[in-house]
Amino acid sequence: MSAVTVGQGADGWPSPARAWWVMVVLFITAIVYYTDRFILNLLVDPIRADLHITDTQVSLLQGVAFTFVYAMAGLPLGRFADILPRRRVMVAAVTVWSLATVACGFARSFEELFIARMLVGIGEAALAPAAVSIMGDYFPPHRRGTAIGVFMTGMSVGGSLSIAAGGGLLQAANQGMFASIPGFADLAPWRSVLILLAVPSLLVVALLLTVREPVRQGGGDTGDRAPLKDVITGFVERRHILVPLYVAVAMASVGDCALHNWTPSLLSRRFDYTPGEVGAILGGVSLAMGVIGSLFGGMLSDHLYRRGGSRARLLAASLFALLMIGGSAVALAGNGLTAVALYALWAVMSSIAATIGVTMIQETITNPMRGVGTSLVSFGNILVGMSLGTSLTAVFTDYVYADPLAVGWSITSVAAPAGLLSALMFYRALRRS
Repeated sequence: MSAVTVGQGADGWPSPARAWWVMVVLFITAIVYYTDRFILNLLVDPIRADLHITDTQVSLLQGVAFTFVYAMAGLPLGRFADILPRRRVMVAAVTVWSLATVACGFARSFEELFIARMLVGIGEAALAPAAVSIMGDYFPPHRRGTAIGVFMTGMSVGGSLSIAAGGGLLQAANQGMFASIPGFADLAPWRSVLILLAVPSLLVVALLLTVREPVRQGGGDTGDRAPLKDVITGFVERRHILVPLYVAVAMASVGDCALHNWTPSLLSRRFDYTPGEVGAILGGVSLAMGVIGSLFGGMLSDHLYRRGGSRARLLAASLFALLMIGGSAVALAGNGLTAVALYALWAVMSSIAATIGVTMIQETITNPMRGVGTSLVSFGNILVGMSLGTSLTAVFTDYVYADPLAVGWSITSVAAPAGLLSALMFYRALRRS
């Protein structure tokens, strides 16, 4: 039985009012999505002390238990977004990761926390493919970039909010402010934080229930299911453009991870910044640049599409990817302020290029491919971006430069080639378009 779908207007698309209400809902969902994803990073020390686990085990909770599972589960879950009503997929996704986050709060051992964290990864892996796919049926091509930019802005806000809101909740729990809630009096503060995070998630489920399934543009209605063989054929036929685009976005992610994960060490080791200063400065800069870059990138993408079509979008992505290379030159920074400015340059240029890149991927693939196509973006960003960007920077510091104070040169050694390759891949997609 097919889902009830929202009707089309005179131009064949849902009304702008309905489309932007859906966008508001997805923006809020993205905030909660990224807050739940990164909250564990704030709770490392209390979890470690309470469960008597090692740093290696903590890294497994942050790495294999979430990111690897998220990347691997994303591909089949992306297929679900292509063959099932997207609203149902998103509601199920939020429900699963919310209950799994609560389960993390009740975990009594490393093994229980590991399994619960895996379920968080599986639930969250289902959201982005369904969200981006449904946006493609609410917004025509000339407005789709702005919609994707707004969604990605929600992710930037959520990543920063996980630190601010999580820190506030943890402090309140430490002061016993939740002790009057039935069942909370005997809970460790970090457990209270994880359980309380289920409240905004439940509100998101209620909002998602107001989203109506749109008619799949160019792909029949929601009851049609393209055979997997046809989906694979579609990717093979478009490989000359899709492969460069996926590589370009993944390479930008390599540089993102190198700068985001190691610039704090650069500031503390070379310029004697305190942890509080690092968190406040980089947290604010990362949030501001992510929001500005995603929104501007989305709106610019649509403006360019109206004036010059897809090729104008690809040319802009190539230029912004080239500009972000300047931000990789943190090794040359003579003081902390310069290093932060270069970090900000990379962050905003990368956000713009990535937003245009994701928009172009959605434009290149057909409706029955959108879920899997979006999952492939996450797959590349996590397995390539996080693995190379984070680990390769450490390898340069430990084995190439053999000096902890040379972490700036390590960041540059990884991010600069990644930025150049990203720009070249965007340009290659332009030449092949």
